[in-house]
Amino acid sequence: MRIDVVTIFPEYLEPLNVSLVGKARARGLLDVRVHDLRRWTYDRHHTVDDTPYGGGPGMVMKPEPWGEALDEILGTATSPAGTTPAAGTTPAPMLVVPTPGGRPFDQELAVELSGAPWLVFTPARYEGIDRRVIDEYADRLDVREVSIGDYVLAGGEAPVLVMVEAVARLLPGVLGNAESHQDDSFAAGPMSHLLEGPVYTKPPQWRDRGIPEVLLSGHHGRIARWRRDQALARTAANRPDLIARCDPSSLDAHDRAELERLGWREGSDGRFWPTGQHVEE
Repeated sequence: MRIDVVTIFPEYLEPLNVSLVGKARARGLLDVRVHDLRRWTYDRHHTVDDTPYGGGPGMVMKPEPWGEALDEILGTATSPAGTTPAAGTTPAPMLVVPTPGGRPFDQELAVELSGAPWLVFTPARYEGIDRRVIDEYADRLDVREVSIGDYVLAGGEAPVLVMVEAVARLLPGVLGNAESHQDDSFAAGPMSHLLEGPVYTKPPQWRDRGIPEVLLSGHHGRIARWRRDQALARTAANRPDLIARCDPSSLDAHDRAELERLGWREGSDGRFWPTGQHVEE
């Protein structure tokens, strides 16, 4: 996978040289290219922003540097988005725009992005990028506006670090154990709407604290059931919204009994609601 990032703070992306992402780059599994947006400015101050039309506080990133930067980076992308590239051409990339106004970034989207051969990130600063830039490239590329949470940061570089790491660990060969992410929180399948439960390692006693006896039993079925129950309990406590949205077909009889024990009531549609909350029958 190729990843390009255009930013006015290239040094902010230095963490992409360490840990799993850094190792993936060193092994040739990930081609990350960081570009300084100011390279496409021509005044003595390398200006990338100006005052907003219509007035108001803050500054807006100018379209000219972004347009020149993206045109140069995308120069070999001759295949329209969603089509099969002709021989000798480079597949069109997906343009990912970090913004609080975008679609929430989740594991499902991370999986989708991990299937793209080429991602181009446009982390903005100030009040954002002139909207005409997004509209311009949306006419020829698959453009995704993505938010990592309901809050506002000083810029889009931190979201890029979050998204690149979430995507990179899903690429074949990046994790030491290819099955490591299958039991993660939000992983596709039985964990799609659950948080992973607690984990333990050696020693068996630490500061007079032991570990759950079931984990020493060697009984794989019991251990799997305990982990599932812990996931249900943690999700019900910390993210009840996920329980309410959980696909009823992903819950077995034991799951349902455990949720009822945790204070949840099953509605006529098979979905669960906190006890005491009105449920339409």
